[in-house]
Amino acid sequence: MKKEVLRGKIHRATVTQAEVDYEGSIGIDAGLLRAAGIEEYDRVEVYDVTRGSRFATYAIEAPEGSGTISVNGAAARLVEPGDLVIVAAYGTVEVGEPRRGPALVFVDRKNAIADIKTRELQGVGA
Repeated sequence: MKKEVLRGKIHRATVTQAEVDYEGSIGIDAGLLRAAGIEEYDRVEVYDVTRGSRFATYAIEAPEGSGTISVNGAAARLVEPGDLVIVAAYGTVEVGEPRRGPALVFVDRKNAIADIKTRELQGVGA
């Protein structure tokens, strides 16, 4: 049996841009993606803490060290620059198989990494 689990998240990042006339996606500082274990073109869920909106899209890399969180395309109508968002990536695992916990990346108001935590899982396939 398989189940979907959290692989990694970027917690309370600040939206720096909202570009309606872009083809879609969310541009994220490459260093943040790497720290959270999210790869370019991975499907991500975005939860806007400020507005309560939620949507799915795919991640693309923005220049490392830029602090960029750019919501693009139709989803740009759901956020405003300055909003706080959580970006979460999920994956499918086989129940009972050993796995590591998700990478949780906490950022400051400029989207610089403040802390990284990995949740330890209890038991196999927890």
